[in-house]
Amino acid sequence: MNDNINTVSRPSPPQAEVKVPFLRITQRNFMPPHKAWLFRIGGIFAALLTGAVLILVLGENPFAVYIEMIDSAFGSRIGFTQTIRIAAPLLGAALAVGLAFKMRFWNIGAEGQILAGGIAASYFALFHAGNMPPFILLTVMGITAAVAGGIWGFIPAFFRAKWGTNETLFTLMLNYVALGFIFYLQSISSWQADASGHPQIARFDRAARLPQLFGVHIGWVIVLILVVLVYLYITRSKHGYQLSVVGESENTARYAGMNVGKIIMRTMIISGAIAGFVGFMQVAGADFTLNEYTAGGVGFTAIIVAWLARLKPPLMILVALFIAVLERGALRIQTVFEIPATIAAILIGIILFFMLASEFFVNYRVILRSAKEAGL
Repeated sequence: MNDNINTVSRPSPPQAEVKVPFLRITQRNFMPPHKAWLFRIGGIFAALLTGAVLILVLGENPFAVYIEMIDSAFGSRIGFTQTIRIAAPLLGAALAVGLAFKMRFWNIGAEGQILAGGIAASYFALFHAGNMPPFILLTVMGITAAVAGGIWGFIPAFFRAKWGTNETLFTLMLNYVALGFIFYLQSISSWQADASGHPQIARFDRAARLPQLFGVHIGWVIVLILVVLVYLYITRSKHGYQLSVVGESENTARYAGMNVGKIIMRTMIISGAIAGFVGFMQVAGADFTLNEYTAGGVGFTAIIVAWLARLKPPLMILVALFIAVLERGALRIQTVFEIPATIAAILIGIILFFMLASEFFVNYRVILRSAKEAGL
């Protein structure tokens, strides 16, 4: 027996209206190189114009200020050597963080890794300067600084690989641990400059100081060699290929049979080692002692260098030199034009902000919708 079932058609519920966002940011698939450089050049001009407005408000001539900044960096032999002194550690630290960023490990701890390297190098400089020939002493200082920096980089990498901890916070906190350890060393009488208890670590013996080449310690030559080595490591080695794959997708790397945890730890050891070597350069080539200013913000500024160079070691040379010119010029205009240090820092910040903004628009596209399209 067949039952007749009467079905009553019911109207489907109304579909919710999809509203298009008024502002949307999408990643660009590709931008022609010439157009990308137009964005970058436009960003520099916009930065200079904005900075000029600030200088005009202070009652100074923007052209005179900018010319003085450039002249202070390249107008004399002393100015040029001082610019190289600023650029060398920046370049080294940028190489360190660039390696980590290449695999999307956000290493914000280059400051701490620099300090760790400086601490290790200082130990041998203070307690073994008379026991070794200068070349052997400096070699040991450089190696131990790299090892200490590598250990400081390995710690957050190990926790990230094993338990998935947040490397940004972990590396940032380790900066303060290293800084606190320096304060502790300043209170130890055997590390102090004299027995008076003054919290200042003794200066290095001449045997523990890096020799100079063209008026600058030879650390700048070593950093340039590191640029070549890091570039070849990233582009020509199996390990460099692996860290690039991990940066693109950890799941893809695992599917390809790669040990992601091992790659993360290995890369961070190298990254920390380079930063630790920068610490050796600072204590043995620039300051001849260890203090809380040994890193001096280099690890943080290096992040800007790495990003502006798009993580490419050869471009990092130009960006590090450019930022060194800005920092050197900022010091000069403070004395020549009596511009406050805070204003000089703001001027540098404006220029760097526009340069970073230009990189943003090279990689991303901002889409604006009309009010009607957005459903407003």
